[in-house]
Amino acid sequence: MKPISRTPRNELKRLPARAEYDRETIYAIIDAAIICHVGFVENNSPFVIPTAIMRQGENVYLHGNAQSRMLQHLGAGHEACVSVTHVDGMVLARSGFHSSINYRSVSLFGSGRLVEGEQKVELLDKFVDSLIPGRADDVRPMTKKELNITSVVEFPIQEASAKLSVGQPVDDKKDYDLPIWAGVIPLEMNSGDPIPDPKMKFTIDTPDYVANYMRDTE
Repeated sequence: MKPISRTPRNELKRLPARAEYDRETIYAIIDAAIICHVGFVENNSPFVIPTAIMRQGENVYLHGNAQSRMLQHLGAGHEACVSVTHVDGMVLARSGFHSSINYRSVSLFGSGRLVEGEQKVELLDKFVDSLIPGRADDVRPMTKKELNITSVVEFPIQEASAKLSVGQPVDDKKDYDLPIWAGVIPLEMNSGDPIPDPKMKFTIDTPDYVANYMRDTE
């Protein structure tokens, strides 16, 4: 895949050695995410809204209530920034100054468009499966009313960059002689035991996709 071109907006100025512009890295970080944050300006006021994210090919998709300020703004073609971050570990250096966090992040810049018709229906089903693979076949179809009050926005992955921080702390040379513990505390997202809805009226075996649910965060 052809790397993403660098622009004044997506080129990293701070710690550029941590930047990645290849699509495989960017796609993998997005695919491992459940939530993104969308930044935009409306009426001279800045907003940052968290929302679910899904990638299909060279686009990401956002969805929600049609009255959403954020979806209306993006659907009208206005500029926005979509950001995804995974925290992978706490990095404990021998000084507070050099202590840090291991992470993977992506920032996307550009404008979106509203998706309508059959593509919108298909994408909403894919959204369900992107969060819980296999779930779309079990839930009832959306009603016309539900479709009418739900918006889907397509946001192309054209102007984007990834930033990654990995590895052990890097201390000042003299600090390596200090009797202070240093290293990394890995952080992972894990799923717990499923909790059935007490209002279920039927005895239903827990589906495998629920019992064995685990997102690929790598």
